[in-house]
Amino acid sequence: MKIKIFTSFIIPAIILSLFFFGLKNTNNYNTLNLVGNKIDNIELNGLENNKKILIGNLLSNNYTLINFWASWCLPCRAEHKFLLSLKKDEDLKILGINFKDKKINSINFLEELGDPYHFLAEDKSGKVSVKLGIYGVPESILVDKNFIIIKKFIGPISNSDYNDIIKIINN
Repeated sequence: MKIKIFTSFIIPAIILSLFFFGLKNTNNYNTLNLVGNKIDNIELNGLENNKKILIGNLLSNNYTLINFWASWCLPCRAEHKFLLSLKKDEDLKILGINFKDKKINSINFLEELGDPYHFLAEDKSGKVSVKLGIYGVPESILVDKNFIIIKKFIGPISNSDYNDIIKIINN
């Protein structure tokens, strides 16, 4: 009887203490620590023509902004005007990776708002995006000509982000 009472208090106390210490763990999913790392050569399917796009083939650019977007994403619409403005800068190329979207919806989105991308790929399954540390759209990664991540933007590119990108590519 004493053992039964003892175990009925000890086991819940152990479980509660494990739960309590687990809450103290601060290992959040933070992909900003990717800055300074090199992106591997990843193969993507072209959105419009299904041609293969190798990220490594974009090395001739001084800077590349990799933008993850979808037609169903309202914040993607909000950042679109900044992407259109960034396309005008000769030192920057923009790779748009369409995330888990229907091709026809993606093409209609670009026809309606304009196409800010120099290169256009799709990630139907989302697996390539996860490899690059993306867990939602919109997100963008700015890389240099060696494909070292300079900066990561979580959420839609804002006016402040736009100005940061311009400063980085013009210095």
